[in-house]
Amino acid sequence: MRKLKLQDYVILITSIASFFVAFISSAPAVALPQLAAEFSLNNIMQNWVINIFLFTVAIVAVPFGKFSGMYGIKKSYNIGLILFLIGSILSAIAFSTESLLVFRAFQGIAAAILYNTVTSLVSVAVPEQIRGKALGIMVSAVYIGLAVAPFIGGILTDYLGWRAIFYFSIPFILITLLISFTKVKDEWSMYENETFDIKGSILYGVSIFLLVYGFTIINEPNGLILAIIGAILLIAFIYLELRVKYPVFNVRVFKNTKFLSSNLASIISYIATFLVTYVLNYHFQYILGYNETLTGVLLLVTPLLMAIASPISGNLSDKINPQKLAAIGMAFVTLALFILIFLNAETPLYVIIVAMVLQGIGFGIFASPNTNLVMSTVEPKETPTASVTITVMRVVGQTLSLAMLTVIFAIIMGNVAFVPENFPQLIESSSTACIISTILCAIAILASLWGLKSKNIN
Repeated sequence: MRKLKLQDYVILITSIASFFVAFISSAPAVALPQLAAEFSLNNIMQNWVINIFLFTVAIVAVPFGKFSGMYGIKKSYNIGLILFLIGSILSAIAFSTESLLVFRAFQGIAAAILYNTVTSLVSVAVPEQIRGKALGIMVSAVYIGLAVAPFIGGILTDYLGWRAIFYFSIPFILITLLISFTKVKDEWSMYENETFDIKGSILYGVSIFLLVYGFTIINEPNGLILAIIGAILLIAFIYLELRVKYPVFNVRVFKNTKFLSSNLASIISYIATFLVTYVLNYHFQYILGYNETLTGVLLLVTPLLMAIASPISGNLSDKINPQKLAAIGMAFVTLALFILIFLNAETPLYVIIVAMVLQGIGFGIFASPNTNLVMSTVEPKETPTASVTITVMRVVGQTLSLAMLTVIFAIIMGNVAFVPENFPQLIESSSTACIISTILCAIAILASLWGLKSKNIN
């Protein structure tokens, strides 16, 4: 048997961390009906159980990305694991709606550190000739986590209650910490001689908070005002970062056309697709009356196929143009969401499964090449910046996706409970969300192809 190298251990620990961050980000979704019953959550607040996690990641991702580059990528990764462990324990013992949201936000802080460091670790520790394959394995771990989250989460919720979802990750995180401390002793720091940009960090956090939160209530006058203020402050943040010596985020990397187009495709794709799991979760449990376990089994389809397709497309992206692969993948996703526009109580299950299969294969083809392209178009010293960008595009996109669904619910349904008399409005809300998502996916195809002939690639 071949002796394991440093790169093997790095791929192992980053894949485990990626798996559990993905798992804990989505597994509570299948437990929402049970959480709603225990804490009296309405339809809007149920979305916030998931959204607060992503919302927090989006706010703190940039400063923690800079921190990891200064303090050390591997040490930051270990800190992220420890905080994630604590957050899991706290979430499991939540005693009210407020405590659950606070503890989920704490988990989000830990996830932001892990999101940033796992991609950076793979990029600096794995040779360039197999980097696409390694990133594909890591991305596959994310989708395996998403795949088994509804299934394992449904079983745990059915038999042990929703708290078991958070206890589930604890022994695995402890094992991963042990491997990291004993087998990965190297350290990588890119910004150790730089100062930390406190003003930029604060301005970024405030702008993202106002922009994203304002979007979640944009159907209200205050929401529009907050979103506009957030957008203005985000522009001010970019202006500031172009003028400081050591910015918390080097916005100049976006001058690279391939880097810009790949990130644009990424954020649009997440806005379009992340809400689909919740649309189908609500459809299976409320419209069709399936229990948590059966719902979890059905929701396995899409992420499981993502997990299968990601390492294959990641390996291919080392050999052929990753932008073309990404565009092909997004075309499959566009077709899948178009099918779901017509979702209603009479839609045959096999039609839903076909759409889920297309989405899973398509996003699996899209994600790894897109990630490889982002990480390959910057100088080595900007690896943490590229990793942060991937994190921000993902979590801001996911947050805006759920925010969009929340706004659609608020406009069509109002602030109500999911009860049979409101099911026609739930179906209408789902259809509206899929129409918007289909249009966004078509735009993501164009974004993937934008700059195809550009030569500014590292």
